[in-house]
Amino acid sequence: MFKRNIRALVQKALQRSPVTLLLGARQTGKTTLVKELAQEHNYYYVSLDDIRFYASAQADPMGFIAELPKPLVIDEVQRVPELFLAIKHDVDMHRVPGRYFLTGSANPLLIPKVGDSLAGRVEILTIYPLSQGELHNHTERFIDTLWDAPSFNNFPVASLSRQELYEKIIIGGYPPVQGLSAQDRYVWFNDYITTITQKDIIDLSAIEAIGAMPRLLSILAMHAGSLLNVAEISRQSGIANATLNRYLILLKMIFLIFVQEPWHSNIIRRIMKSPKLYMVDTGLLAWLQLAPVEKIYEQPHLIGPLLENFVMTELQKQQSWNSTMVRLYHFRTSDGNEVDIVLERFDGKIVAIEVKATATPTLKDAQGLLYLKEHVGKAWHRGILLYTGDQVVPLGNGIIALPLTLLWTL
Repeated sequence: MFKRNIRALVQKALQRSPVTLLLGARQTGKTTLVKELAQEHNYYYVSLDDIRFYASAQADPMGFIAELPKPLVIDEVQRVPELFLAIKHDVDMHRVPGRYFLTGSANPLLIPKVGDSLAGRVEILTIYPLSQGELHNHTERFIDTLWDAPSFNNFPVASLSRQELYEKIIIGGYPPVQGLSAQDRYVWFNDYITTITQKDIIDLSAIEAIGAMPRLLSILAMHAGSLLNVAEISRQSGIANATLNRYLILLKMIFLIFVQEPWHSNIIRRIMKSPKLYMVDTGLLAWLQLAPVEKIYEQPHLIGPLLENFVMTELQKQQSWNSTMVRLYHFRTSDGNEVDIVLERFDGKIVAIEVKATATPTLKDAQGLLYLKEHVGKAWHRGILLYTGDQVVPLGNGIIALPLTLLWTL
């Protein structure tokens, strides 16, 4: 059992909003957290993975909602989108905080008309696979520290061998795989993808050539950390552009992939506007790439994209509970200047982060950071180079190299 850092935010949402919707991929711990809170707050619990409730909800959504006790938990609510209008009708007659607690393994708000039905009535949170801090019962504040700390020199730094880092990356954060052997993880991920492609995707959309989905996921894994090039992926997969775009939307809906939009500014011209592609979990990414630890040692070029995806997903998780409100972007110009991650605060200030799989950072590794700092003026807050060593290293020109372990120990 892992303590989830988003728990306090979910509890606050239940206290102030008529409807709380907790989204996230299957097997990320939604149901475990929801059942805990349901028991504490006396919610009546139903799951639409139960065929009895599923059939009843489909047959008569209004009657299903009217007859069940309140407050009410509906697990996997996306399976019957028609319920949202029935919930809206009930909330409009009984507008009290915490009346509905919903979960979804797919984002139902991306389904036409569903998003509008609960506008102004729902608070939405997303739960991701376990963060590195959650694995050790720690609530990370790395994002807050980036903005608040005048210096990083006094923070203790945990040592981490390259072997230990690679293990963290290839295990990932899904709760069921923690403690499994490499062989058992392989079986789990295989069953996981099979279940999702044969159930959740078919539930959401009657798409053609569903058998092509596992191979498409493997191709997407090879592009993780790169600009999303639909034409190239279409060529490699043999899937027509229009169909591929539908597949990508579905994979985002079920939280297997996500895209990082480009940071832009009127100050800098020649900014590329393509998003970058990532997998939601590096354990899944490594499985799709068939990348055990031994393969990473043999083919060092694999670690760069895996490490970048790892850092990006850790920041995405922490964004859920850190108090500093930021958006995550990437930065790239047409002439090759790039920064892996740009965090933009609500007031427009930015922290730029470059990720390097090196134990000996130099200012040369920070050229993208220096370029961005030079061009953004007062919007600049600080530049960080995350690397695999164990010392805080000032690189000059306001750029600081930080050990990767600070990402989950601060």
